[in-house]
Amino acid sequence: MDIKKLLKGISDCTCGKSHSCPIDYVDIADGAIDRIPDMCKNFKKILIVCDDNTYAACGKAVEAKLLDSTEKLLILKAQTDVVIPDETQIEEIDKCVTKDTDLILGVGSGVINDLCKYVSFKNNLPYYIVATAPSMDGYASVGSALILSGMKVTLNAAPPKAIIAEPAVLATAPTPMLQSGYGDIIGKYSCLNDWKLARIIKDEYFCDEVYDLTMSCVKEVEPLAKAVLARDTTAVGALMEALVAVGIAMAYVGNSRPASGSEHHLSHFFEITGILDNKEYFLHGIDVMYSAAVTCKLREMILKNGIEDTKQDRGDWTAEVRRIYSTSADECIALQNKVGFYAADDSAAVSSKKEEIKLVLKGCPDFDYMKSLLDAIELDFDAFIDMYGLDKIADAVLYGKDLKDRYTVLWLYYQFFKRG
Repeated sequence: MDIKKLLKGISDCTCGKSHSCPIDYVDIADGAIDRIPDMCKNFKKILIVCDDNTYAACGKAVEAKLLDSTEKLLILKAQTDVVIPDETQIEEIDKCVTKDTDLILGVGSGVINDLCKYVSFKNNLPYYIVATAPSMDGYASVGSALILSGMKVTLNAAPPKAIIAEPAVLATAPTPMLQSGYGDIIGKYSCLNDWKLARIIKDEYFCDEVYDLTMSCVKEVEPLAKAVLARDTTAVGALMEALVAVGIAMAYVGNSRPASGSEHHLSHFFEITGILDNKEYFLHGIDVMYSAAVTCKLREMILKNGIEDTKQDRGDWTAEVRRIYSTSADECIALQNKVGFYAADDSAAVSSKKEEIKLVLKGCPDFDYMKSLLDAIELDFDAFIDMYGLDKIADAVLYGKDLKDRYTVLWLYYQFFKRG
């Protein structure tokens, strides 16, 4: 993966737009931490943010490298078993930003990255991220995934100016985090299929170049499962490069469409309801991969049983949303009323383009293939069912879509699938 080339962007793309990426520097190689002082030589008051685990992983080493230019070291404390990217943690970081702070440097993975990304954007400060795990694709993305008022939201922010990672450090991450990064990449099979579907039904913007870039990441990572689990530094480094490349793809289009679709909506459902109900849930990328398998099964069901010619009665969806999301229901309802997918009549587009829709759905791997990839990374689909139960998974399929403003196969299934 030629990251340096990707950072240069694409001018005059075939989609009619030019794509750029505001990241200045990506260093995923041996000795990357040793090179941090040179990268930070123009900063005098650096706020370093990590948590207990990431400080032990390499935060202490980063602190030692930047001792003379560190304004403050903030070690975030977990509210429960993990740090949640919510208002409390945002406030903790905000309190450490002074008028002299000139760089926020995060040491960690998903949560630390999202928090630092948001606070730096809010305070108009540059930020760097030193990755401790190849666990998700948000390092280079423009979005910051947070839990605000109990609701999973992705806010516009800015990518880091630098992404630093040593494969030897990444390879020491807990096995679930390695599985999570692999799962987040494999889940792109689902979201890329959703993107094509939205182009057909909703006439949504689509870029072949960005699609191909993201799919190339999937193809490069897919055969690496055993090597990643074996903590082979070459394979783990390649996984990290793919995760960053997907983030660059998101930066190209200015949103997460190339990397997030129905599988992410289901994973967000399990996370949000887990937080609301104080129930356990899997790491993000693991849920993404399990959920991608679920969406593959939905596509198979639609292809086998057909699509209704007219949209089905939506029923009392607000009552169901209130049952499922409790204190966060009003935000979901307000979002869907604003988006208008429930009120929209897509029946003409779906009816006239059934053959195109079928071709797109057939382009996604089937459930058995996705299950074989789950097996390769040592994730048991039965463990997913045991964790959530069939009733909760059924709720996710019908109402996970209400968390986001994006058209996916979940909407096609909900509105037009012939259930008989």
